[in-house]
Amino acid sequence: MLRYIHTHTQLPERGIKNTLTLLANDCTLPFIARYRKEATGNLDEVAIGQIMTYKTQYEAIEKRKTSILKILRAQGDIPQELISKIQGATSLTLLEDLYLPFKKKRKTKAELARLQGLEPLAKMIMAGHQGDLQVLAERFTSSNLATTTQALEGARHIISEWISERTAIRAQLRTQLKQFALIETSVIGSKQTDEKAQKYRDYFKWSEPLSRCPSHRLLAILRAQQEGIIRLKLTIDHDKAITQIKHNIAGASSQHGSLVVSAIEDAYKRLLFPSLSKERLTAAKNKADQKAISIFAKNLKQLLLSPPLGEKRILAIDPGFRTGCKLVCLDSQGTLKHNETIYPHAPKNDDKAAIKKISSLCDAYKIEAIAIGDGTASRETERLIKRIHFKRDIAVFVVSEAGASIYSASAIAREEFPNYDVTVRGAVSIGRRLADPLAELVKIDPKSIGVGQYQHDVDQVALKESLDSVVAHCVNAVGVNINTASAYLLQYVSGIGPKLAAAIVRFRESEGPFTSRAQIKKVPRLGAKAFEQAAGFLRIKNGQHPLDDSSVHPERYALVAQMAKDQKTTVAQLMNNSTLLQNIDLERYQTKTVGLPTLADIIKELEKPGHDIREKAKVFTFNQNIRTIEDLKPGQRLPGIVNNITAFGAFVSIGIKESGLIHISNLADEFVADVSAHVSLQQQVIVKVLEVDISRKRIQLKLDQL
Repeated sequence: MLRYIHTHTQLPERGIKNTLTLLANDCTLPFIARYRKEATGNLDEVAIGQIMTYKTQYEAIEKRKTSILKILRAQGDIPQELISKIQGATSLTLLEDLYLPFKKKRKTKAELARLQGLEPLAKMIMAGHQGDLQVLAERFTSSNLATTTQALEGARHIISEWISERTAIRAQLRTQLKQFALIETSVIGSKQTDEKAQKYRDYFKWSEPLSRCPSHRLLAILRAQQEGIIRLKLTIDHDKAITQIKHNIAGASSQHGSLVVSAIEDAYKRLLFPSLSKERLTAAKNKADQKAISIFAKNLKQLLLSPPLGEKRILAIDPGFRTGCKLVCLDSQGTLKHNETIYPHAPKNDDKAAIKKISSLCDAYKIEAIAIGDGTASRETERLIKRIHFKRDIAVFVVSEAGASIYSASAIAREEFPNYDVTVRGAVSIGRRLADPLAELVKIDPKSIGVGQYQHDVDQVALKESLDSVVAHCVNAVGVNINTASAYLLQYVSGIGPKLAAAIVRFRESEGPFTSRAQIKKVPRLGAKAFEQAAGFLRIKNGQHPLDDSSVHPERYALVAQMAKDQKTTVAQLMNNSTLLQNIDLERYQTKTVGLPTLADIIKELEKPGHDIREKAKVFTFNQNIRTIEDLKPGQRLPGIVNNITAFGAFVSIGIKESGLIHISNLADEFVADVSAHVSLQQQVIVKVLEVDISRKRIQLKLDQL
């Protein structure tokens, strides 16, 4: 396993070996990356994730080897050469190719021919038997095989199967498909004028090299095929492929070469190309999935790490027209204190009462910020708020509603707010997103948050694994206040999981807030291993120990105490004291298990204990003169917020219902390979309007200024 992982990652063998040992001891990725740097050689989460990926791949290959060898041994004697090849295989594809000739088959044409006793005839033909083929075939006729033509046809089927099972030939054809395959599409006649099919009209007749087909285009083509709108096929130069196979078959130039050539053509058209072209398309789909999942993961990470406003008293508004605007007042901990509905917009237009109500609620609950959902009637509601003269400065934010309706109807929301309807729950979610996006968004299925592309078309298992990993990374990177976090947030903390998260919440509710990290050990069924993995990521405000609200792990408290003692001060006085911290000679505190990487992390944390890696939320104002797509004109420069990133560009909200697209070619004057390298989700930008298609509701933008 060590060699396999090293070959694929080129990471230091010592780091790989120690990481594997830590994983075997049930250590989590965040814990290893943060608190076991000396063991891994300071590998980051990406490198450790690679080790975990190739560990899983290696284990799958070894499991398949064991299964195949067990089956082959049960069938009888197998050549040692084949055993050696299987044992030395480093991919599942090669393993399956080696196993293919011995795999039990259904009633294939070749298998039926074998049952008729034609395998010896096929072997003689392939061995270049001299003499008349008809005379040779006559020996194999019987009551079931009345003619030599039937006998020769059966032998040809057997030869075709042998050819299709040759590892070298399969590898050769795979290479041709990988390098030269074209993907071609054509519209199904009845769908030519179908209105719903028009979004795929670019692919009604399309052809390009599969190797150069971008991930988003391939996924769109495959979706169109699945919806029954187009047909697709892969093509290569079939004559060239058949000619290359002939060069690998000695019998093709023998006395009976015409029959062997016929078998080659049959093997290619009936067995090889259909199977391997499907395999190639599947591989391309898997690659496109990985690209889409990677983009989704990057977007989710940026979204989860969006700037929080922090512990503020918030009035949240879920805007609407006919059904009114739902108002909720939240305290600094996100607790719902009040809710009601106002009707400032059409058809009631009771804006005076709405203004009076908002103003009085802001006074009564000492509101510090207002969060407005960005859905229907958002701009109208924002303009209404701007008309109000508050007694204190109140910042106004427009907050993404994506996924809020999913949350409000979920079991999680019903459990949190059993006595309130979905409209109130949705408004609460909007307000809490402003205070702490991470804590609120973890309650929503990431696929429903509205970032990424084709999330419902990709491998759902791989997508879930990737997104769960992103959520866990973000939660542990930020840290969690154990006394305020929901069970849904706590479950992503290293070493916790859903059951322990629920146990922590129950303990907190029955025993009161935690006062020290040591107290966490008293939670039922939370053992020493779980405490070791989780403690450094759990925060306790105003705890018994000053380091309890930091990322310093409890296992290093004694070390920090020694540093403070050597500086003739206390731990509390050492924290935030850059002068004293700069005087510490780190090499003095090195041991076999604690090296400079860990010591440097400790000093960095002591300089700003409990520091939130996220920026603070900033107020953003759209151009108030742009209210609908009809107000847009080419050449306008507008402020906007990036609300989605795809492989082909970035979508930007400019304050109207429709988002505009900055195509990848319009992100910079030079070539752009990765959209995420130029913009990030929730980034505030200035864009230039290039083109407006009102009928199709499409807006083309250019990145003008960050």
